[in-house]
Amino acid sequence: MSNIDVTKYKGVVTALGNVFGSESELKTLNQQNVVIPKPSHKLTDELNKLIVNYNYSNSIRLEENERGVTIHILEDILFHSGRAGLNEVSKLVLKRLAVVIKNIPNDIRIEGHTDNIPINTQQYPSNWHLSVDRALGTAYYLIQYEGMSADKISVVGYAEYRPIASNETSETRALNRRVDIVILK
Repeated sequence: MSNIDVTKYKGVVTALGNVFGSESELKTLNQQNVVIPKPSHKLTDELNKLIVNYNYSNSIRLEENERGVTIHILEDILFHSGRAGLNEVSKLVLKRLAVVIKNIPNDIRIEGHTDNIPINTQQYPSNWHLSVDRALGTAYYLIQYEGMSADKISVVGYAEYRPIASNETSETRALNRRVDIVILK
């Protein structure tokens, strides 16, 4: 275990205040006065501006809840159906998102999701494999090419088990095929 110099950490938080808000928005993490900034409305404002400026409103959605700020990136903008490889358009989207989230001190979880239609290919024998590969590919790109800190990123694959819409129509299934970038509180 390492000790955190709270004074230096608060200085970093103050310096990044334009993204996270004021020091009064900090939450105490444990008994040792270690604090972590709570994602603020300023962060969601910057993300919303990016979505509007690049016309991503049909492909990127934001959600703020008890976990933090979640950026839902729908499959149509990142991947072809049943695949996990990033194309040049997907890399551009991730590059633009990285500009906003790259230097925040919060941990980030990259979560892969699928719809409930079974997949069974040589490369992806299940939706679990596909969801993990999508999350891993996204995380690897952000770390390797956008300079995001690897020690702050984790990868999770949920397959079809965390839908945000019903799987009853092709339109609602499309909402479940996504990668979520979760900026944790």
